[in-house]
Amino acid sequence: MRQSTPTGSEPELTGVRNFRDVGGLPTVDGRRVRYGVLFRSGHLAHATPQDASFLEGLALHTVFDFRNADDMALEGPDTVLAGTRNLNMPLTDPSVENTEFWQTVRDGDVAAVRELLVDGRAEARMTAVYRELIVERTAEHGRMLALLSDPQDPAVPALLHCAAGKDRAGTSIAVILLALGVERSAIEADYLMSNARHRRYKVVRGDGSTGTAIDPVIRELLNPLFEAKVEYLRAAFATIEERWGTTDRYLEEGLGLTKERRERLKDRLLTD
Repeated sequence: MRQSTPTGSEPELTGVRNFRDVGGLPTVDGRRVRYGVLFRSGHLAHATPQDASFLEGLALHTVFDFRNADDMALEGPDTVLAGTRNLNMPLTDPSVENTEFWQTVRDGDVAAVRELLVDGRAEARMTAVYRELIVERTAEHGRMLALLSDPQDPAVPALLHCAAGKDRAGTSIAVILLALGVERSAIEADYLMSNARHRRYKVVRGDGSTGTAIDPVIRELLNPLFEAKVEYLRAAFATIEERWGTTDRYLEEGLGLTKERRERLKDRLLTD
């Protein structure tokens, strides 16, 4: 299988945030994730022609889009990549609470946003999101792993993304890496790369503007939501252990990843 360049030499795409190759991460048994088979990013809706050309050059088989209908309405559909299957697999449901919250943010209501997020409420919100992604999205994560390990039509090379490429995509990537036996510290280090300034998601106001259009006070209040905090990912790991006892039981009983499929996944995505 073709190898891409290591993560350190990846390009900075203009219209796609938080892109990176997950290759190179070490496993507990001394292997590494292959380069050129597993990528992550923010949404592709604003990809430039140059971005699209680069992504098409990766020979992607499948793009997993974890955004929901609200995301689609705000950002638009992914840019079409020639020869690539785009699979929309929403990992959160559009809800009145979620819609109203982000409308409050885009409207610039500082007092209302402060009331919702101060005194640890923002962090608690994110911790709950990560726990829910593990407990409530076993069907979707199980389907993702089944597709990646399909003996007839493997979904790799694959790109996984949500809106920002941090939470839904980050949790899904973590699930794959757990199945591959990647060292926990390496999974966390990859997750924390989303904090780089050029990777951060741009909030869109109700009028479609970005950047400095967001009130700086609101931007500060939102930081815990847009920051990749290792505590969030560890809450997901803790949820696995609390609910299933071990990662192996979570993968096999919760996600339906049989030992045979897991070995196939490892053979496909790992290198010695």
